[in-house]
Amino acid sequence: MGVHKEGYLIILVAFIALGILSPLSGLIAMPLWLHYVVWIALGLFFIWIVRFFRLPKRVLSPDDSLIICPADGEIVAIEEVDEPEFFGGRRVQVSVFMSPNNVHVNWSPVSGVIRYMKYHPGKYLVAWHPKSSTENERTTVVVENEKGIQVMMRQIAGALARRIVCYAREGNSIRQGDEFGFIKFGSRVDLFLPVGCKVVVALGQKVTGKRTIIAEL
Repeated sequence: MGVHKEGYLIILVAFIALGILSPLSGLIAMPLWLHYVVWIALGLFFIWIVRFFRLPKRVLSPDDSLIICPADGEIVAIEEVDEPEFFGGRRVQVSVFMSPNNVHVNWSPVSGVIRYMKYHPGKYLVAWHPKSSTENERTTVVVENEKGIQVMMRQIAGALARRIVCYAREGNSIRQGDEFGFIKFGSRVDLFLPVGCKVVVALGQKVTGKRTIIAEL
């Protein structure tokens, strides 16, 4: 288990703030037990910041017949929808909601070539809101595998997530299980899959990025 590079600066700032606030709190007139409560609370908050940016070491053997989970979290939507941004037709949408306690690394569900990538500014509705997929700040990435099958990943900001990081670039190749992005502080990832693929997860299921199988092609 390591620390993700997206957390280096935030962890440093939090560490400096902890070093300043801890002694300052000792100058405020309050019962000794309350000082201890403040120090413990500050320490726990710093530990949570470090934990949020954890980077688990997970090994994956790529399999072109499977679509793997792009993020840790819970399945909050499985439905057939119209996808107008890229496909202009029906797709199967599978959505993974990430709470602030989940690992927030995003992994590619398939191997292939990145055919499309676009960032959309937008709102910050709660990530489980039905309109968050089309109205929130988001980044859309489409990967096409060697058989010509295209899978869309959409990173969606939530009420707390105000920073989407996407490493995908059009024309680049990506392997199943490679990192394609990171979302800071609560968010959601939508997958748009070909109609006819066999979805093997269920609503409400807890899933693990780079391990849980979402669907079979």
